[in-house]
Amino acid sequence: MDLVFLGTGSGVPAKHRNVSSIALKLLDELNSIWLFDCGEATQHQILKTSVKPRKIDKIFITHMHGDHIFGLPGLLSSRAFQGGDTPLTIYGPPGIRQYVSMSMKLSQSHVKYPIDYVEFAEEGKLFENNQFIVTVKRLRHGIPSFGFRIQEKDREGELMAEELKEIGVPFGPLFGQLKQGKTVTLDDGRVLDGKAFIGPSQKGRVVTILGDTLKTHNSVELARDADVLVHESTFKGDDQGLARSYNHSTNIDAARTALEAGAKKLLLTHISARYLYADSKEMEKEARRCFPESYVMNDLAEVSIPIKREVEIDG
Repeated sequence: MDLVFLGTGSGVPAKHRNVSSIALKLLDELNSIWLFDCGEATQHQILKTSVKPRKIDKIFITHMHGDHIFGLPGLLSSRAFQGGDTPLTIYGPPGIRQYVSMSMKLSQSHVKYPIDYVEFAEEGKLFENNQFIVTVKRLRHGIPSFGFRIQEKDREGELMAEELKEIGVPFGPLFGQLKQGKTVTLDDGRVLDGKAFIGPSQKGRVVTILGDTLKTHNSVELARDADVLVHESTFKGDDQGLARSYNHSTNIDAARTALEAGAKKLLLTHISARYLYADSKEMEKEARRCFPESYVMNDLAEVSIPIKREVEIDG
């Protein structure tokens, strides 16, 4: 599971930051990629990364402002030319279907793969399969804006196959029975309890990705105990007045949200074009005074989210 920041700027593209888009690579888990927002020139940014458009099968849109959706028609068209022929689902607020369908229709762009739309205005569970649950909550912005919580389900521990081989258990049906936690008797009379040969369980990871927002309780709830919180940081702490007037957050707002939620890592994005590199480093330092694990993201940054394993403590 990896996050690739395709665009970390806000409002308009800048020389050093493109507008919003984040790819969540789930190649080991689902052999797919989920995209969160798709600002102008997202497909250009993708060319600089290992992200394959044909692998994108879900796109989640936080809100309908242009810097979060203007890249959609181009990406969808290019996906068809780059071997993408599998279904794609776009999740977004009301209006996302009309925006995409009219853009494609008026530009006479044709794709051969089906596009499904899930428009949401309410909070709750948005998607679930046997590995992940995605929930959505409303945030505080000038227009309806939402945040997503991506919860990986806990994984059962793996069978300790090497240990079984070392004690002479023949590979075959017995492995399957032991994996199920059953007790088996070997030909030589030994009795083995399958539960003793199951490794530590793997705790599911949690990633929270928020759209544009003022500080709000729902942000904290979405980020509760998250491994990674991706939070907008349009303005520095001393520009709080600007943040309020434009319905955005400061780096300090984001840090306080991460602290209240008990998140493990805070990734700051959606940085105003008014701030240059030195400003963004100062923004990071300010956030760390409140929440030490704060990091300002730059375009094309990639962050891995490792699997968590339960630690067994001998009693």
